Amino acid sequence: MEPSKARAIVEKALIQGNGILRLKPAWVARDFLPPGYRLGLREEEYDVGERGYICERWLASVTKADNRIGPPDEGLSYLALDSGEQLTLKEAVEVAGAEIMGAEYARTHKGLGRLAKIYDFAARIPYHIHQRKEDVAPLGRNPKEEAYYFPEGLDMGPHPETFFGVHPYIVEQKKMDLLLPHLVEWKDDLILRYSRAYLLVPGEGFHLPSGVLHAPGTAVTIELQEDSDVFAMLQAKVAGKIISKELLFKDVLPEKRTQLGERAVLEQIDWETSGDPYFYENRHTAPILIEETQQEGGEEYWIYYNTTKFSGKKLVVKPGKSFISVDKGVYNILVWQGEGRYDGHPIKARDFDQDELLVTYAKATTPIKVENTGREDLVIIKFFGPDINLDVPMIPRYPPGS
Repeated sequence: MEPSKARAIVEKALIQGNGILRLKPAWVARDFLPPGYRLGLREEEYDVGERGYICERWLASVTKADNRIGPPDEGLSYLALDSGEQLTLKEAVEVAGAEIMGAEYARTHKGLGRLAKIYDFAARIPYHIHQRKEDVAPLGRNPKEEAYYFPEGLDMGPHPETFFGVHPYIVEQKKMDLLLPHLVEWKDDLILRYSRAYLLVPGEGFHLPSGVLHAPGTAVTIELQEDSDVFAMLQAKVAGKIISKELLFKDVLPEKRTQLGERAVLEQIDWETSGDPYFYENRHTAPILIEETQQEGGEEYWIYYNTTKFSGKKLVVKPGKSFISVDKGVYNILVWQGEGRYDGHPIKARDFDQDELLVTYAKATTPIKVENTGREDLVIIKFFGPDINLDVPMIPRYPPGS
């Protein structure tokens, strides 16, 4: 679409929405794991043939899914326009960045810079890493630091625990090559013997820097991350089958693969963080009440924190009450529970036409009335990009002074 036409569409939508854009769901398939069937689709809608199964929903996404097979716009969110015209949020930000993000933020940041998603698998995700900046910048890709929140009220699946990092002795004694035979032989899932599993608790989460080994469990997870879809899978056997070894090398420079083989992936691991003996103390993220937001009608909690690369809040509004929301920059929301109005816009959880909005800078930084018109708590997740909430809490390093 011509930029001038796209800009005109965005400007009209912003006027009609009073600074708020309604978005359509962006469904993403994966071909290496079975779905958990908890995303709200009809059962027959999950199977998408050779692409695999719908296992993820991306939220206010300007990121294309990096799948082997899929449509060219997979992962990209579209604006929900009354005219029926088709325009992605990515295109909207490109042609009207200042109007959406604020002029100063648009000048200093290239795009929204974050990706929010819900993922839902019936088996544990393979042990893997998301590469650091120095490893994927030569490929023209972004690193992927991420954070998780495990929503309440859902079945946790058969494996509600996540493996993080490696046993500390492996790093302390520099025995990283213990993992190498599993990558070379590519025949089983026994590489997990070198990691430790942590229980996933509804209402809590974890923060994970890029380069850290992990194998996420089967809880439905609402994830916030850097704008990227890079990874290297280190576990060969998943859900009873051997996955393609090409997933090990997906984001490895070809010359590195030729020179180092499987060892190239070991060199991409953040061993210090992966071997942290106090990983839980330094990465576990329980909700933190934001005291200054407490009102008669509700309150907000930090649920994504410990980094300024992204951040996020949970807003809870009591039945029949309202809440005045004021924030520091552009954000998107997912309505997780309940129904109501957001600055007059009808919102409703589990209704794909009413559960996702993007709130522009000009609107976000002025008082917004959030109303709960239902009989249960209205629960809304807010997702922010880099450098918007510079006062986000940081977990004190444990042990102190280390």
